[in-house]
Amino acid sequence: MKQRTLVKSLSLSLCIALSSMPAFANAFVDPQSKAATVAKSTKSAKPVKPVKPSFDAYIAQLKQEALAKGFEQSLIDESFAKVVFHKRAVKADRNQPEKVETLDTYLPKRLPEWKIKRARAMYKKHQVLLTKVAAEYGVQARFIVALWGLETNFGKIMGNYNVISALSTLAYEGRREVFFKKQLWAALKILQEGHIDIANMKGSWAGAMGQNQFMPTSFVGYAVDGDGDGKKDIWGNQADVFSSMANYLKKEGWNDDLTWGRQVKLPNNFDNVFAIPQNTGGRKNWLKAWAKTEKTLAQWQALGIRRTDGTNLPNVDIKAALVFPDGEKGRAYLAYNNYKSLMHWNLSYYFVSSVGHLSDHIKFPPIQ
Repeated sequence: MKQRTLVKSLSLSLCIALSSMPAFANAFVDPQSKAATVAKSTKSAKPVKPVKPSFDAYIAQLKQEALAKGFEQSLIDESFAKVVFHKRAVKADRNQPEKVETLDTYLPKRLPEWKIKRARAMYKKHQVLLTKVAAEYGVQARFIVALWGLETNFGKIMGNYNVISALSTLAYEGRREVFFKKQLWAALKILQEGHIDIANMKGSWAGAMGQNQFMPTSFVGYAVDGDGDGKKDIWGNQADVFSSMANYLKKEGWNDDLTWGRQVKLPNNFDNVFAIPQNTGGRKNWLKAWAKTEKTLAQWQALGIRRTDGTNLPNVDIKAALVFPDGEKGRAYLAYNNYKSLMHWNLSYYFVSSVGHLSDHIKFPPIQ
């Protein structure tokens, strides 16, 4: 009797001891049940958001990246010596204007009478140099002047931001970090090659530079030393400015046998499937739509399209695409291949239309 009682007592003590040993007790838990508990705990935990470094810490990081890319320490130190964070650049990047416009309201503001008169005057003033550049690159001078006038008011408004500061600010802001870091490395390359010094490397809040507002990568790809002095100075050297603009257009397929396009009149009940959609979602899709819809002028003529005065289209063997900058109820344009070159410069129907119309005002009436 005493032995049975002793056995029961020992069993009860053992059970109590085992239950008080968590590690041992857990060894008998169903593994799947344990995994489910861990998974549930992990799922409920919120991911830890990485702490954004300070702007100064980010600049230190950029300097290390620049050094790793092969830029000299002295160049890096000089380029970043006075870098500052531009709140206005971030604000401008986030709050670009979204006001609804039409070409009927946009063009009069972009091409007031005074700008047309000034464009014609500047064409005449620089005609000798422009004629030389036009012949060398195969780009009509009137388009160079039109771009010059619309980008910087003929070199008067180039922006006063330190380019390294502007690009560093927008890279740090983070929305388009990869893009702006790429621009930053290109800007350092421009400084390294001695085309401009850091004190005079000024531009827009987005880092667009000079009288033609080239982003640094565009400078690297298209800028030209127009007068052979060893520098590509798009800030103050007119030969470099004009040659660089012409070189850009030429490299992007410009043909000086063609103009840019023309506004046209559509017949009643025109099938808009023949036009490029107003919004294609980027340049690649836009070019695909162009290739799919372009036709010869004879084919557009057969579809009932006419000049704005109702007369026939030119009887020449060239192709064009139909574009609606304001949608189906707005103006219609037949766009020639040079239109694509201008859309590479700035993927905006409104910008290209303003360049085209200003170039036409330079050409007609002929400048005496």
